[in-house]
Amino acid sequence: MNSTPPSERDLDLGCIWNNSFAKLGNDFYTRLLPQPLPAPYWIGHSCALARKLGLAEHWLASQELLQGLSGNRMINGTQPLASVYSGHQFGRWAGQLGDGRAVLLGETSGLEMQLKGSGHTPYSRMGDGRAVLRSSIREFLCSEAMHGLGIATTRALCVIGSDAPVQREMIETAAVLTRVAPSFIRFGHFEHFSAKNQIVQLKMLADYVTERFYPECRLSDKFAGNSYAALLEAVSVRTANMVAQWQAVGFCHGVMNTDNMSVLGLTIDYGPFQFLDAYDPQHICNHSDTLGRYAFDQQPNIAYWNLFCLGQALLPLIEEPELALAGLASFKTVFATTLHGLMCAKLGLVDEQAGDQALIEDLLKLLEQDRVDYTIFWRRLSNSKAGTDAAALHELFVNQNALDAWLRRYAQRLANLPMERVTDLMLKSNPKFVLRNYLCEQAIEQAKVKDFSGVSNLLALLEFPYEEHPGFDSYADCPPDWASSIQISCSS
Repeated sequence: MNSTPPSERDLDLGCIWNNSFAKLGNDFYTRLLPQPLPAPYWIGHSCALARKLGLAEHWLASQELLQGLSGNRMINGTQPLASVYSGHQFGRWAGQLGDGRAVLLGETSGLEMQLKGSGHTPYSRMGDGRAVLRSSIREFLCSEAMHGLGIATTRALCVIGSDAPVQREMIETAAVLTRVAPSFIRFGHFEHFSAKNQIVQLKMLADYVTERFYPECRLSDKFAGNSYAALLEAVSVRTANMVAQWQAVGFCHGVMNTDNMSVLGLTIDYGPFQFLDAYDPQHICNHSDTLGRYAFDQQPNIAYWNLFCLGQALLPLIEEPELALAGLASFKTVFATTLHGLMCAKLGLVDEQAGDQALIEDLLKLLEQDRVDYTIFWRRLSNSKAGTDAAALHELFVNQNALDAWLRRYAQRLANLPMERVTDLMLKSNPKFVLRNYLCEQAIEQAKVKDFSGVSNLLALLEFPYEEHPGFDSYADCPPDWASSIQISCSS
């Protein structure tokens, strides 16, 4: 990093910016500057991500960087733009969408940096282009929480607030989130050009994504040299792995529209998300999802449906429908295999046996019947195998006889396994801390009065969710009764 002080006009972070997406041309975006944010202030930032970006320590929490990432000063080397895409929303074709409140600054250290909530763009439709405090804090914390859990995700460098009013269901205050990812390209980018029959641009986009992120698809023999079918398969595999991780940890995305699906298999666009409290496979976390399209147990099917839309968008390049279907076929097998492996790890099964799937399914039925807290159960089960909290496990169940019967089967399964390896695997597979909605709400309420300790405390726990963090056990307790009344919608 360059330690030269920034100029009075433009901010020089000492980064080398390589804006490869901008080289695709004007059909893919509109160049524009972020709109200034009045009187910005820091809410929180990720030191770990800053280090990954090579951002010098003196910039963190500095007034110079605050002005640059709030849109008040231009950052040298960046070429701000808003990209265009289309998509299916709640199963219906929505037509052209795009970065309605986000501006891509460019890429540095191999990662793109984007300001979310930075003002109106040509793709804002009826929106104002701003983000609000509550949604920005939620995305900031959940991005880093998912990374801490080892789940593929976009990251969040920092969140900045302002007292500028923003109209939603009520008057709220504005915020800007700095998001980071290798790319923010979505399924909807491909759908956009395919729907408009802009095949040249579609090919440019597919070639760009392949060359930059999936170069192995150029060398694949599986599809007789058809790199676009190989690309579809590679995206399907990454998506299958990501959704399997969601299901294993009990994460509900809430709004899996095709424009909210990353072509890199990253969890993106944290809106009405939720980690399960009581285990309910039919749980709907999005108050706007009146038909339950994006219920927890529907997420794998919706992911496949979205991939099918991507396959249709790529069909002008793949040309043969059979190859497209072959590219999609890997999703179901990879998802099932990955989820099974993750669930076995949660049980500490360091080898495989024929009855493992039945053991898992019967346990999930017990959790569902008694509406057992998902995260707490798995952590207490882990602790019980490590020699602690055995009695606490039974406290979670109404039907303790059924639990005891299952535990006897489980004990027989573990009988010949090395317990040190079993408990080590369980404690590394079952987090103590997840970002529950009520914890988010508490941090947001504190932030409204300029107390950001709740945000920083949660970030510190969620960056290392498998560790014990003595003194913070209350963050891993059962949620209070009022937590079930929290309603999160698409505007969140």
